[in-house]
Amino acid sequence: MQSKEILKFFYEMGQLSRVKREGWRLLGIEDPESIADHSLRAAQIGWVLAKLEGYKDPNEVATMLIFHDIGECRVGDIHKLANRYITVDETKAVEEQVSRLGSAGDDVLALWNQIEEHTTQAGIIAKDADLLELAVRAQEYIERGFADACEWFNAAKQRVQTKSARELLDQIPHVSASSWWHGLKKLD
Repeated sequence: MQSKEILKFFYEMGQLSRVKREGWRLLGIEDPESIADHSLRAAQIGWVLAKLEGYKDPNEVATMLIFHDIGECRVGDIHKLANRYITVDETKAVEEQVSRLGSAGDDVLALWNQIEEHTTQAGIIAKDADLLELAVRAQEYIERGFADACEWFNAAKQRVQTKSARELLDQIPHVSASSWWHGLKKLD
């Protein structure tokens, strides 16, 4: 494995902070979060979700989520409406991206395939974390006045498979996105 090829991969991964989640633009959200923003919170959710589900290796689930959208460096974030009209080979993009990493790339590809196919317990938990992050983000946008984000929330709710993700999704509308800081402000 050559250092130059590894560094090229690192630079390419930097694109994830510049690629925006395009589906939200359909709602009029001018500056949606980046793919990197989404992937980080999805990985954090995935780790917790794996613990809630009693999965033996939450780090595996979190790692899957760190890499789950890397193909979007090359193909962009294509929302469901655009998918109606175009076909993209994200698998080919990911295979080419990780090919420069040697055996480490094989490992990344295996993790990526698990979440894409959601045929393993880890892949199912990771996909649920991806959807749960989408639902949390949708709730944040709903609270900011983008009522149509409920479509994204409802779509996520219909697709999750784990008990823990379903329970958390049921609670999202009852917990304000700003509630995390209530009572934490220092009063003089």
